Amino acid sequence: MAKKFACRDIGMSCGFEARAGSEQELMGKIAAHAKKAHNMSEIDKATMSKVKAAIKEA
Repeated sequence: MAKKFACRDIGMSCGFEARAGSEQELMGKIAAHAKKAHNMSEIDKATMSKVKAAIKEA
């Protein structure tokens, strides 16, 4: 089942939204966005927990 994520769902002032066929594929898109748009070379554990909790069925 497809998954979706939006930065605003974890309290970010960002319009980024992504959808993917799997959570693994979605996490790749989120990591690439975090690096490019938020200058995050690595997603820390606290943020990763928020991201995983905010992933929903598309």
